[in-house]
Amino acid sequence: MVVFLLMLGVLGVSASGPIMAATAAPALAIAFWRNALGALIMGGPAVVSKRAEFAGLGRRDFYRLTVAAVALALHFACFVTALKLTSVAAATALVCLQVAWIALFDALRGSRPSAAVVLGLGIAFLGVVIITGFDLSLSPQALLGDVLALAGGALAGIYQMAGAAARRTLSTGTYTTLCYGGCAAILLGMCLMFEQPLSGFPPAAWAGILAVTLVAQIMGHSVFNHLLAVMSPLVVSMVILLEIPGAAVLAAVFLDEQLPAGTYVGLGLILVGLAVVVRGQGRRRSRKATLDAAGGPPPVLGGN
Repeated sequence: MVVFLLMLGVLGVSASGPIMAATAAPALAIAFWRNALGALIMGGPAVVSKRAEFAGLGRRDFYRLTVAAVALALHFACFVTALKLTSVAAATALVCLQVAWIALFDALRGSRPSAAVVLGLGIAFLGVVIITGFDLSLSPQALLGDVLALAGGALAGIYQMAGAAARRTLSTGTYTTLCYGGCAAILLGMCLMFEQPLSGFPPAAWAGILAVTLVAQIMGHSVFNHLLAVMSPLVVSMVILLEIPGAAVLAAVFLDEQLPAGTYVGLGLILVGLAVVVRGQGRRRSRKATLDAAGGPPPVLGGN
């Protein structure tokens, strides 16, 4: 059963990029509806079963939730826009660098990284250089997409760190309801500010929005959050990295996305580098220590 759930989760997160790239709707509108629908789906049961927790929210909880929601909204704005500008494979790989960004943020906060983490960061950075170099030769638009995807990865790292802090006192249901809801509210404001329509899309676009909500936001994220309770976080983190080749394969098959051979080399280096980073971090933290420090892991961001 666990193997089946792992396969289901990888398929869910891998399909996120290709579905959003193929959805004929503005980037911010896709991000808004994905989070608004996710908040409604996750919030129904939570509001019923977690009334006391909602009522007991303190100032510190709201601060952490606000940071997480803002980071998540900007992450989605960057990532979905990147998917419209560069290849699905490149955007997915670059945004998955959130693992590397977290390691860098930890280092800036005074945590000395292990040699394995430094090595992994170096390998992943080489992959970034290769991908952006090939995209620059294709078009300035593709390079802009790469930059937005990198920014999206950094914002995802901030979301994960803020989410870990918030989860010290909040359950998954309460956290996801408020975070996704706050994220949707921010994206709604951004849609109004940049005059991006929220309706009037063709039926195929609505199907894409619903599909990415169910497949990535609910199926992919929910499966991996469940697996975090029954498997080592290190193993789950390693499996989530399969989103990178998974998205590339799906984009090639269903979107006929053809990339230079060098881009695939860059994808491979990022995948290897992130795997080394994850393993290096895993050696320094036992599962119990991680859960004790964070009150349980925040919802994973595979599928972005």
